[in-house]
Amino acid sequence: MSAGPVAVVGAGTMGHGIAYAVALAGFEVRLTDSRAEAIPVAIRKIGDLLQGGVQRGKLSQADLSAVAARLRAAPELSAAVRDAEVVIEAVVEDLAVKQRLFAELERAAPAGALLTTNTSSLSVAVVAGAARDPGRVVGLHFFNPVHAMKLVEIVRHPRAAAATVERAVAFARVLGKEPIVVNDSPGFVSSRLGVALGLEAMRMLEQDVASVEDIDKAMELGYNHPMGPLKLTDLVGLDVRLAIAEYLHRTLEDPQFEPPAILRDKVAKGELGKKTGKGFYRWSD
Repeated sequence: MSAGPVAVVGAGTMGHGIAYAVALAGFEVRLTDSRAEAIPVAIRKIGDLLQGGVQRGKLSQADLSAVAARLRAAPELSAAVRDAEVVIEAVVEDLAVKQRLFAELERAAPAGALLTTNTSSLSVAVVAGAARDPGRVVGLHFFNPVHAMKLVEIVRHPRAAAATVERAVAFARVLGKEPIVVNDSPGFVSSRLGVALGLEAMRMLEQDVASVEDIDKAMELGYNHPMGPLKLTDLVGLDVRLAIAEYLHRTLEDPQFEPPAILRDKVAKGELGKKTGKGFYRWSD
């Protein structure tokens, strides 16, 4: 596919990671967020990723300059998407918020733009239903940290056009990712499996089966997972995991997705993981 401009809507953890990966792949990127204060923070974090790449010898100073030049902050949504070939939504996991946004995106983006949502668990069909032409909307689920994780889930809902799915697969491959195509179902493949494992790890912690570190080490060394389920929950955010678990429990009516008390308690105390400095682990910058 051609390297037309890509708009990333949402400058949080996933949004800035997606913007970095897309710019690194050679695309012009327009990064926007309804919270004006989020954009400078995201640009700084992208700068940190670039500097880290240079320090590790993965990027040159010329690469750094080129990526920085391809990235532009766009405080207004209309300016960010008006010439976009691809729009990637990465806002809060709130169905009503996403629906309002996609109704606006359809009006503001070019008629031929690919519209995608990075939701990790919500119904892509319901999100797409906010658009007059849901066939141009597809799920494009990246993983955190975006620059390091190869997988992208392409989520196909019943009304998605075959050409839309094909464009999304091609786009993911241009980014250097490995796409898998999954049908729209609560939690898709990755979140459903990952959340089930994470919640069971929390129940084991509640039952004093083992320590946080040893539960994680069991999966890292016994099953060759790069990161244990509790540390991964800290990285994703306990509030995000809680919201996904509640959604899966409600939609699938499966008791294995009922959030454990330890997760609810930590979220209530503001212990949300790496982003707040404490979750199941203590974190420092």
